[in-house]
Amino acid sequence: SSLKELSDNLLAKMLYPKAILPRIQKEPDYAYIHKELARSGVTLTLLWNEYCDECHANGDIPYMYSQFSRNYREYASANSASMHIAHKPAEIMEVDWAGTKIRFQDAAAGKEIKASLFVACMPFSGYCYAEAFADEKLDSWLTAHIHAYTFFGGTARILRPDNLKTGVIKSDRHDPEINPAYRELAEHYGAFVAPARVRKPKDKSTVEGTVGILTTHIIAAIRNNEYRSLKELNKDIFLRLKQFNDKPFQKKDGSRTLLYNTQERQYLSPLPEFGYQIAHYRDVIVPPNYHIQTEDRKYYSVPYEY
Repeated sequence: SSLKELSDNLLAKMLYPKAILPRIQKEPDYAYIHKELARSGVTLTLLWNEYCDECHANGDIPYMYSQFSRNYREYASANSASMHIAHKPAEIMEVDWAGTKIRFQDAAAGKEIKASLFVACMPFSGYCYAEAFADEKLDSWLTAHIHAYTFFGGTARILRPDNLKTGVIKSDRHDPEINPAYRELAEHYGAFVAPARVRKPKDKSTVEGTVGILTTHIIAAIRNNEYRSLKELNKDIFLRLKQFNDKPFQKKDGSRTLLYNTQERQYLSPLPEFGYQIAHYRDVIVPPNYHIQTEDRKYYSVPYEY
């Protein structure tokens, strides 16, 4: 018979057979898939295997992986969901010193001090912590981390500093040498120190971007203010930090605070019962009286064999 003699339905079956055939495969829960992909270590392949196991257990027919991933991409596109998740929630805490100094008058010392701004950032939500310190020495570096962990209320799995001498004694692509006190702090909080690689700016892009934004939002904004103490300076910084975290996003709904509290904080590891106590290390030679002197000029006995 000629095409003119065929009905519209029959002609549609010949031209578009797949469009009218009912799908026999079990439809996955794409909203659940998108949510699970945000969790650390979860991949689309893992979710497809779990989906197949569930189908087989219930007597349903699953999609092949290629169709499964294609359908998810279509879902993500139709729902304006980002397919590429650059960071998993609660996976990394990035830390750095801001390059610009903040001046304040130390009334006790009677002189002007250039303070450094410490910044810690959670890349997934962009939620961050900032605090000024009188110097960038090891004690300030460790104290800043202790305060940051308390602020976040939990621990991210990876701690990523820049290759700073205060935290990283020797840079190495495969086996960097971490400062012993810094390594102990990370172990105390259940984190693994993974320094940003040299000449790899993408390793610390979030915190560097945040440092730049906070330099404008905080440091530049208070450049003409006069502070009589570090405590007074930090009081103003904490106020502006809250405003920064609570400020609505420009290109999407919510804020850093809202995204952190609703989608990231729940995945952090709990804080230890007690905060880290800063330790100092020093190599000394044991004298004949087997008493060594510490930095606070106190003497302690050690085994005489030393």
